[in-house]
Amino acid sequence: SSLADEIIAGLDSAADCASCHSLLLTFRATAALGDDAFVNSLKAVCKRLKLQDTDVCDGIFESVGPLVAHDLRSISPFGQTSTKFCNAMLGLCREPPVNNYTVPFPKSKPENSKKFLSYGKPPFQVVHFSDVHIDREYSIGSEANCTKPLCCREFSDQSEPTTTPAGPLGDHACDTPLNLVESIVKAIDATNNTFSIFTGDIVDGNMLPTETRLSSPRPYEVSSSESAPVNCFPRFTTEDHADDSQWVFETSSAQWRPWIGQAAAEQIVHHSGSYSRVVPNTSLRIISINSGFWYKMNLWLYDSDDQQPDPNGILSFLVSQLQLAEDLGQRCWIIAHMPPGGGDVLLDQSNYYDQVVQRYRNTIAGQFYGHTHADEFQLAYSNYSNQRKDMATSMAWIAPALTPRSGNPAFKIYDVDPDTYEIMDSKTYSTDLSHPEYQVDPIWKMVYSARELYGPLIPGGLSPLDSLSSSFWHQVTELFEADNKAFRMFQHLKRRTGGGCSSHDDDEAFIECKRLSICQLRAQRSENNCAEVRRGWIWKGKETVDVKSTTLDDECESVSAGSILRQMIHADKMDELTKSSLRAQLNDILLPAQERHRSLQSDSRLFVADSGGMQQVMNIP
Repeated sequence: SSLADEIIAGLDSAADCASCHSLLLTFRATAALGDDAFVNSLKAVCKRLKLQDTDVCDGIFESVGPLVAHDLRSISPFGQTSTKFCNAMLGLCREPPVNNYTVPFPKSKPENSKKFLSYGKPPFQVVHFSDVHIDREYSIGSEANCTKPLCCREFSDQSEPTTTPAGPLGDHACDTPLNLVESIVKAIDATNNTFSIFTGDIVDGNMLPTETRLSSPRPYEVSSSESAPVNCFPRFTTEDHADDSQWVFETSSAQWRPWIGQAAAEQIVHHSGSYSRVVPNTSLRIISINSGFWYKMNLWLYDSDDQQPDPNGILSFLVSQLQLAEDLGQRCWIIAHMPPGGGDVLLDQSNYYDQVVQRYRNTIAGQFYGHTHADEFQLAYSNYSNQRKDMATSMAWIAPALTPRSGNPAFKIYDVDPDTYEIMDSKTYSTDLSHPEYQVDPIWKMVYSARELYGPLIPGGLSPLDSLSSSFWHQVTELFEADNKAFRMFQHLKRRTGGGCSSHDDDEAFIECKRLSICQLRAQRSENNCAEVRRGWIWKGKETVDVKSTTLDDECESVSAGSILRQMIHADKMDELTKSSLRAQLNDILLPAQERHRSLQSDSRLFVADSGGMQQVMNIP
């Protein structure tokens, strides 16, 4: 059979992990013909099956297709890396078990750790915002109900009259216009905050990145979507491409230097986007790490069969800064874009990160993330097999998104104890897109206080000196188990527009959805998050959804190469007419490429018979 036939058969029969590995073998043969042959083949399948609009198919695979081809040429189709690829990009394999690795620490945990006590002083305020996703191509009056991954833009292939005009301050089908950015900055500046933390994702959710930066002074961190191609940071071990993302780090360093200082700015350049600094006039060290090297959608992580426990030394840098803080008697906040317990985090790196958290849990006063676009949290435990409040060791605060694409825009304000640097209260502020005055002047107001909402509902309540600790939040998850009303309230507040688990309280679907949701809240280590790989379903942020009902991977990236590859294998069976048409298109691409490949092989080698009748190969320059 022809390579075109093998591609069609491979896509048609991909149903489990074994067939995924076989499909990768076929894809590898295609990639061996060159980037153009591979990219054009995927574009042809995408367009012939009408998985996305033509410009989306072209944009996605022209951007990341060469990188996928590089991966396939670099690894065995049947190794562990290819299994991880099948898990992340095609959803057909369960991720391999965690590779055994013990994170090295410079010192053992002190026998008598320093105690950090609250003396009841007035708290100071810190703003936490995330996932603003600014769209500089947002066009007021354009179609907000379009066929693209991102609407509210002018598209040359859409000539029909506009049915839902994009308002000046955004729409739920679109990312953040500059007018809304100005409202967000104004709302944050109006708060009585000591400083702010921003946990990433500035670029829009279109399939190609647009470099954008907020100009207001905030401690930033580098997020996965700010590289080009989107999500893709190469490792130091990637030959000829190790420095491809260095421009991101150098640009960030230069822009953030006025706010984070010279030393931290230099760390960004030399530690792949990570840095550390002490907040002036405090004993609080903020450590910002680049979690993009643990993200399943970072395609550079699949170009080697060697399993690397600490790509680009991110864990090593984190350990060095935590050890420094412990030695100096400081507390630490860790900020990053992607929380470590999600279904889109590699199991290995999540496990190794958890080892760091457990070692320095006395030093770590808080962890802060974005990425999921939801107002939620994740808990770490000293023993994940025995999840109790006295086993809960660390709390990850996850900020809701400011882009209206994921619900009403929102941010958090924390009340912080000035002695312990622990969170005493978390207040979520939001604006309502459905308000009649929203498109004129958004009204930002507090939605809820976590202390006031959940504090009275846990056994014994909270004393004035109690922080919203990991033990407290474990008790909140126990409340969710026992009280469906409290759980539904949490689900509503996650997005500010409802959603989450539906159905009646006694329905099997609701019971299972609640079980999975609570499991995910109790899983800052991704191997414990109850995520399942099932054919016909994809992982969407924190919830499994039918692939036929959506094309989203997660809220951050909108449509991606992975989501379209999954559409290819989950699409309805191709009829003979479709197969015949696709076969002809693929043959037009592949047959000339195969002929060129054979010609190049012939031109580069000269076979000469030696005196003993043996053939020798001589390379021709």
